[in-house]
Amino acid sequence: MGGLYFDIAHLFAGGLVLISFILLYQDRLYALLNVFALQAFVLALSVAWQAYVQDAPHLYITAGITIAFKAVAIPVALHRMVARLGVHREVETVVRLVPTMLAGIALVALSMVVMLRVTGGADPLAREDLAFALSVVLLGLLMMVTRSNAVSQVVGFMSLENGLILAATGAKGMPLVVEISVAFSILIALIVIGIFLFRIRERFDSVDLQVLDDYRGEAR
Repeated sequence: MGGLYFDIAHLFAGGLVLISFILLYQDRLYALLNVFALQAFVLALSVAWQAYVQDAPHLYITAGITIAFKAVAIPVALHRMVARLGVHREVETVVRLVPTMLAGIALVALSMVVMLRVTGGADPLAREDLAFALSVVLLGLLMMVTRSNAVSQVVGFMSLENGLILAATGAKGMPLVVEISVAFSILIALIVIGIFLFRIRERFDSVDLQVLDDYRGEAR
């Protein structure tokens, strides 16, 4: 039965990495938000499975929080923000798609090599989950630096945070108070980001960060 536990945990963790690549590939804002909701749902399944494997009931609460906030509430709120802001539906990129995807593959390979070496004495399931989690984190960072649209950068940041949750649960979880505080911190951050985006839209008539650079005289 241990092999089945191992395989299902890797299926969920590997699915998160695959969905991170799908996020990188998206060139439409609504599709991007839908894929992020899917990533959050798969993360919740992964956390629930870890709760079962580790016999850690508090992780079920983490899974519930993830579904409620990150798979439902946040994507719906961002959908409404995009509609109210009237921003372009395309995802503006700084780097072309092919170099971005190649960079993503390189980052995943680097994550596997580094994490599997530095965690040689750890539990095999935790080692490989941490490698997958680092891949999700780095792909989230890559998304943030290769997108010029503020909304897509917010999605990249939250995808990065999904990787951190995967790492925490794979390494035998974290205290429930930390999980709840993280969830509320994300909610507050979303409110602040919403206000920030509306202010940018009101002032500059765009949420493309390149427009802000042009306004400051930094256009190349």
